[in-house]
Amino acid sequence: MAERPIPEQIVTELSNHVATLPDRQERLFCDRFSPKKWEKVRKSIGLPDLKFHDLRKTFASLLAQRGVSTAVTQRLLEHSSPQLTNEVYTNVDPVLRQAINQLPVADWL
Repeated sequence: MAERPIPEQIVTELSNHVATLPDRQERLFCDRFSPKKWEKVRKSIGLPDLKFHDLRKTFASLLAQRGVSTAVTQRLLEHSSPQLTNEVYTNVDPVLRQAINQLPVADWL
């Protein structure tokens, strides 16, 4: 599975959105998530064609880059094994990250 880094400005916009959620809300969506719901949200805020799963992979990769243990990341993602977390979600490629950061994201937002 290939890594799809998300440009920093999009991560910032999503972080800003999460900061506006009520204090006790620990999830992006209050009710059950669905791909249709994500598409509606993505389109309404003008994000590029981004799969919700791309955010999950980026979340895991950012945790790995910041030194969070695989065991903690595995629990956050509710994986059955740390091997799955390492092989699929924390494959951080700095060259890909640098390439993505060259995109004119400011023009998209």
